[in-house]
Amino acid sequence: MAESGPSGLKLVGSFLKDANARFAAWFNRVTPKGLYPRSLIIIVTPMVILQSVVAFVFMERHYNTVTRRLSAAVSQDISAVVSLYDLLPRDNDFSALRRIAWRNLQLNVTVLPPAPLPPPGPKPFFSVIDSALSREIGRRVKEPFWIDTVGRSNLIEVRVKMDDAVLRIFAPRNAAYASNSHIFILWMVGTSLVLLTVAILFLRNQIRPIENLADAAEAFGKGRDVENFRPRGAREVRRAAVAFLEMKRRIERQIEQRTTMLAGVSHDMRTILTRFKLELAFLGDGAETEALKKDVDELQGMLEAYLAFARGDPGEQAALTDMGELIEDLRLNAERDGATAEASFMGPPLVEVKGDQLKRCIGNLVNNAVRHARRVAISGTRDARWLIVTVDDDGPGIPEEKREEVFRPFLRLDDARNQDAGGSGLGLSIARDIARAHGGDVILSDSPMGGLRASVRVPV
Repeated sequence: MAESGPSGLKLVGSFLKDANARFAAWFNRVTPKGLYPRSLIIIVTPMVILQSVVAFVFMERHYNTVTRRLSAAVSQDISAVVSLYDLLPRDNDFSALRRIAWRNLQLNVTVLPPAPLPPPGPKPFFSVIDSALSREIGRRVKEPFWIDTVGRSNLIEVRVKMDDAVLRIFAPRNAAYASNSHIFILWMVGTSLVLLTVAILFLRNQIRPIENLADAAEAFGKGRDVENFRPRGAREVRRAAVAFLEMKRRIERQIEQRTTMLAGVSHDMRTILTRFKLELAFLGDGAETEALKKDVDELQGMLEAYLAFARGDPGEQAALTDMGELIEDLRLNAERDGATAEASFMGPPLVEVKGDQLKRCIGNLVNNAVRHARRVAISGTRDARWLIVTVDDDGPGIPEEKREEVFRPFLRLDDARNQDAGGSGLGLSIARDIARAHGGDVILSDSPMGGLRASVRVPV
């Protein structure tokens, strides 16, 4: 028994924790994800709840109470008319009764011949006056009566069945209920609509700078130029925008400095390689000379690859590029290199990307496939959000556990690929860097052709 208490508390705590997690998951699923609609909910929900409470309190405490009291007063007047009719002699023409009721009580009284009361009419679903007036008349008048409050006129008709006649009494409708309640509702609703409109416009103006900052950061992350962006909005949003611009300038300055340095290094090393080539040309033909020439050519190719990897071609601007033509050009290049290649593209072909860089990215994947396979298939698809280009081959592939490792610079998997095929080990690294500069990525997987599939996924 001593252990049942803590275990029971643990069960209750676990149940409450699971219930809270389920409620949080449901709430996150049904609520909007954007900042603007969430802000509107934060503003609108308290206002609607407050107005609902105010309207309920008004209807309950003011409208209902006043209507009951007014109905009680009209019922007392009707009861007084009925009592006065009982006191008058039956041979009277009742003109004095009608005059007193009209002058003092604002009631129009008519004495009708004895007849059955009309059948009860339909009762309105929401009618405070009908229920209150019927209840009050029933408390004060003991004779059978009939009441009509449903009509569109400004009068209320009440018929009371006496022993020898029927009293038909018309009373002003506004004397039986609070007639100015609709003015309060109109003022409340109208003021709320005006305040909501002002709040929505103001909130929209406050949210727009945040959206512009998000669009600018997204465009910069995709390698596109950020045009016509300047800090706007509240102080905190301006601080974030200024910090973004400073970060953008620092990155661009760093890239520019690195590009300038690499251009100098490239010039100096190309000068030395050119000197080697001239000296080899003067040595004449021979086995040793041919070997040295091959080494110099290989060194120059590796130098170009290293510099391209380090430089990243930052100067190109994004522009509309026909991806169908780009993929077709890569297919022709693959066939010129001796592979059997096929290409296809589905969707709108024009995409705003850095065309030369993306062609180099996909071209590196195609060259990698051509180097180790006989058949290559290049396919592209484009929808509203993504551009996806896949390169399939029937080569030996890459083991799954090493597919992330091959993106490291200068790494070659000699057991998976032919060691004599050459290359600097930078093709996949350059391809992934270009894809990530566009805000996407390169993913390796198994190909339906039996080899490797390289997928380039870029947002559009």
